[in-house]
Amino acid sequence: MKRRIFLTVFISCLLFTGFTPIHFQKTDYVYICEGPYSKVYHKSQDCKGLSNCSTKIYKVTLEEAVKMDRRPCKIEYR
Repeated sequence: MKRRIFLTVFISCLLFTGFTPIHFQKTDYVYICEGPYSKVYHKSQDCKGLSNCSTKIYKVTLEEAVKMDRRPCKIEYR
């Protein structure tokens, strides 16, 4: 009985605090330029900052971009 009450309270807390298990979380994608001097990631493929990209533009996860030591675009992330 105590276990059932605990589980009910625990699940209710998770639902009301907005907790989402990792496998249900939305993956955020960003865009990066492949260029050798590129150090930025962008929200949109149409960002003004990507207009100077002379190589390919890739769609990657935000996590991958951060692991590549990219910083957010100053135009889009003010």
